[in-house]
Amino acid sequence: MADRTRDRKGLTIRDLVTTGIFTALILVFTLIGGVFFASNPVPTFYMPAASALLCGPIDLLRVARVQKPWSITVMDILMGVVRFITGMHRAFALGYMLMGAVAELVAGTRHYRSRMVNVLSCILFSLGGTGSYLVFFIDPAGWSRTMLGNGTEKSYDDTTQATANTWMLIAMFVPIPVTASVSVLVELYC
Repeated sequence: MADRTRDRKGLTIRDLVTTGIFTALILVFTLIGGVFFASNPVPTFYMPAASALLCGPIDLLRVARVQKPWSITVMDILMGVVRFITGMHRAFALGYMLMGAVAELVAGTRHYRSRMVNVLSCILFSLGGTGSYLVFFIDPAGWSRTMLGNGTEKSYDDTTQATANTWMLIAMFVPIPVTASVSVLVELYC
């Protein structure tokens, strides 16, 4: 009964601090995973998959430590804000926030205690990094205006525009669940 009482409470200061620490770790690991891809306009579309490869264990540990509603949402809002203020396309931030809400709903269906549901939640969270790229394929000219306004070099934008094909959209989405799954399997079985 005491465990249920603890669950009914909202996020405590300790939960928020724990969420903040894990958010910082996930931000660092998304940067490490994506730096080799995002810095080059040709493989930039694979950045979300590379980031997902490193973040699974951290995300699962965060869910295990804070098994309460809103922790995933808080993490994704923080990630979105950081992405936005560092000059990323606003759709990048919105992608994390939207997929964070979806991941929160999925993990919440089993009260954050089902390993397999938490794995699915982690995979869904990993899709958040695709927001900016989706906008790129929907509105390339608008994406370019925003990115150039945020300080992206014209040569980067030109190369991205020249190398992007519709098949890259599919090639971007397929590896994300694979790399996220490999990442969480490492945590589950090691």
